[in-house]
Amino acid sequence: MDLFNPTDEHRMLREMVRDFTVDRIEPQAEHYDEVGKLNVELFRELGGLGLLGITIPDSDGGAGMDATAAVIVHEEMSRSDPGFTLGYLAHSMLFVNNFYHCSNEEQRKRYLAPVLSGEWVGGMGMTEPAVGTDVLGMQTTAVRYGGEYILNGRKTFITNGPEGHCFLVYAQVNGRITAFMVDRDCAGFSTGPKIPKMGMRASTMSELIFEDCHVPAANLLGDEGSGMTHMMRNLEIERITLAAMSVGIADRCCEIMIRYASERSAFGTPINAFGQIQRYIGESYAATQAAKALTYQVAQNVGPGKRNRIGTDAAKLFAAPVGKQVADNAMQVLGGYGYCTEYKVERLLRDAKLLEIGGGTIESHQKNLTKDLSRALA
Repeated sequence: MDLFNPTDEHRMLREMVRDFTVDRIEPQAEHYDEVGKLNVELFRELGGLGLLGITIPDSDGGAGMDATAAVIVHEEMSRSDPGFTLGYLAHSMLFVNNFYHCSNEEQRKRYLAPVLSGEWVGGMGMTEPAVGTDVLGMQTTAVRYGGEYILNGRKTFITNGPEGHCFLVYAQVNGRITAFMVDRDCAGFSTGPKIPKMGMRASTMSELIFEDCHVPAANLLGDEGSGMTHMMRNLEIERITLAAMSVGIADRCCEIMIRYASERSAFGTPINAFGQIQRYIGESYAATQAAKALTYQVAQNVGPGKRNRIGTDAAKLFAAPVGKQVADNAMQVLGGYGYCTEYKVERLLRDAKLLEIGGGTIESHQKNLTKDLSRALA
């Protein structure tokens, strides 16, 4: 079996996304990085391709595919524009996939069509100004009053915050984490200004602000107190797709440095004849292939009915630094050209750093793995 394209459907998906990336994503990447905006019109084209609901059953308007398909999409698009891909991840994984698996039929009828088409951009609110990895310490609260909940608090570093219409938001209800759908037109809800950032600039982020925010009780996802279960289940597909983004970055940087080293000469010799350059290329390629193999192997065992925290933590822990290191190696091979914008390496290096932080820091993965592996031996 082809690990990276296990079925003909996966292979055709990769070909479609690769062609779309070359034809539509690559040409706009530099501009939207410079202006720091999500290309919303291009984002909506993903809806037309069925990619905004890649993991949603076809009976409900999605593509009906699996975590491996999601990994393929994130890897291929990240070869050209990780920032745009991050906006896609926040919508398709953090919002759509999460929402689908914790919503009821009535909620799906209200939300699925516009988010699958891209008419509405979605996001997810978990991180808070004083609380990141320690999600149990979140301070946003929700109190039930008759037919609605009143939310108070703030979320920060929320991808798609400036453009988003709807957000899956976690809050404490009587000390228990609970999930809600919050729309931009809910009274008392607002978003802060766009937060400037080092990389991933083709996606945007902001605070979500809840000041006596009125949310209909019909927007409660699942039961009060069930939010932690939803969150943990969805973190697994988030982490494996973030790992795939790092693989895409590393693969593109390998391609750039290999081509450059074969074309660039020094002292009358192509620089790929020098041992220092060979080390950068050889080690970068080996690390990229190892990260890719681990990511796709784990993806086979990720899904709504499969819990795989050990695998997804391991994949992201290993893959996230690979994207950054390979991009750095590529910059060293290219020298001054790599530090400038022409070869795209400086943007890919800036983008890669986030993957060691977002979706769980590498330190949180080390903690989770130690705890889970020790428990397995007990």
